[in-house]
Amino acid sequence: MEQTTARGSTGGDREPGAGPPDPGLLTDGFTEADREKQRGLRRMKAVATGLLVFVAVVYALATWAKAAGAGPWAGYVAAAAEAGMVGALADWFAVTALFRHPLGVPIPHTAIIPTKKDQLGEALGDFVGENFLSERVIRDKLGSVRLAARAGAWLARPENADRVTAELATAVRGGLTVLHDADVQQVIGETITRRAEDVELSPPLGALLERTVSDGGHHKLVDFVCVKAHAWLIEHRDAVLTAIGDGAPGWTPRFVDRRVGDRVYRELLRFVTEMRDSPEHPARYALDRFLADFAQQLQHDPETRTRVERLKSELLHRPEVQELIATAWANLRAMILTAAEDENSPLRLRARDSLLSLGARLTADARLRAKIDGWVADAAVHVVSGYRKEITSLITDTVAAWDARHTSRKIELHIGRDLQFIRLNGTIIGALAGLVIHTVTRALGG
Repeated sequence: MEQTTARGSTGGDREPGAGPPDPGLLTDGFTEADREKQRGLRRMKAVATGLLVFVAVVYALATWAKAAGAGPWAGYVAAAAEAGMVGALADWFAVTALFRHPLGVPIPHTAIIPTKKDQLGEALGDFVGENFLSERVIRDKLGSVRLAARAGAWLARPENADRVTAELATAVRGGLTVLHDADVQQVIGETITRRAEDVELSPPLGALLERTVSDGGHHKLVDFVCVKAHAWLIEHRDAVLTAIGDGAPGWTPRFVDRRVGDRVYRELLRFVTEMRDSPEHPARYALDRFLADFAQQLQHDPETRTRVERLKSELLHRPEVQELIATAWANLRAMILTAAEDENSPLRLRARDSLLSLGARLTADARLRAKIDGWVADAAVHVVSGYRKEITSLITDTVAAWDARHTSRKIELHIGRDLQFIRLNGTIIGALAGLVIHTVTRALGG
C-alpha cells in the first residue's frame, strides 16, 4: 500500500564548508543501521500488504462461491474475509497517518509526526523536566546510588589509587605542557604586582616589627650583624684607614692623618666589640627604641607610609623583581613536571597515600559518606533547578531544528516495523470479529 523511497528529503543536502561527511552516514542522511531497519520495515510492510491481498482474494472467491450456491460455509468465509479487509484498511490508515498523508491526500489530522513535530518536542522536553529533572527524582536516584560508599571502596584499592594518581599526573603534565610560559609568567607577574599594589604594606609591616621588638626576636639579628661587622673590620683594617685618610683635609700632615685614622679605627673596633659582647650595651637599647619608634611610624605616620608605598611600587616594577617572578614560575613548573613524571616522587607518593586514606575514611565513616552524598545531591539539585529550562530547551530546540519529513522517516525506521504488526493483528482480529458477528446474526435468524 505504501513504499518508503530510498532517498531522503534533506539528508543529502550539505551546506558549503560543512566538512567531510560522517563515514557511517550515507549521502541521504541514513546510516547502514538505518538501511537494515529500512529493509526490515519493507519486509513487514510486504507481509501486512500480502495478508490484505490474501483476504481480498478469499473474499472474492467466497462471494463467488456463495453466489454459485456452494453452501452456508461460503457466507461465513466471505464475512470473515470482508471484516478482515476492513480491519486491515483501518489499521493501515491509522499507521500511515502517523507519518504521512495516506495516498498523498491531505486528510485532516494525518501526517501527525511531521506536522506536530515541534509540539512533540516541547511535550518531550516538559516530560523530561517534570519526570527526570525534579528534585525528588534526583535525590532518590543519587541516594540509591550511594556514590560516596562506592567511591570509597574503589579508592581503597591500591591499584585504583595508582590509576587515579597516574591520571592526575598525566593531566598535570598535559596542562603544564599546553600552557605557554610567557603567558603564565605575565599573568602571575601582573597578578602579584596588582595585588601588592592594592594592599598597603606599611601597617602590617609596622605591626610585625612592633611584635618582633617587643618579643626580642630581633636580638639574634643584631648579634649576627655585630659579629659580621667585627669580622669585617678586622679583615679590612687597611681599607678603613684609607677611607679615613682620604676624608682628611689636604693641609694636615700625613702622620697626623695616620694617627687620627688609627685612633678612629681602634675606637670603632672597640665599639663594635663591646656591642657584640654586651647584651646590655646602650647602643642596643638605642636600637630597640629606634625600631619601636619606626614600627609606630610605619603604622601611624602618613609621611612614612607614603614613602614606603612609593618604595614598594618602585621595587615591584624593577626588571629584576619581574625576572625573579618569572624564574620562580619556571622553577616551580620544572619541579612539578619532574615530580609528575617520577612514579616514586614524594609528590606522587603523597597523592597516592592521600587517595588511599580518603578511600579508607569513606569506607569506615558513615557520617562522612552521608555528608558527601548530601553535598553531591545538593549540587546536582542546584544545577538542575537553575538550568532545567536550558536542559529541556536543548531537547525542544534540537527537535525544532530537525527536518519534519526526514524526522518522520527516521522515527518510522525505528518503530515502523513493530507498527506493521498492528496491521496484521487488525486483519486477523477483524476477520475473527466478522466471523463471530456473521455467526451470531445467522444464529438469531438474520
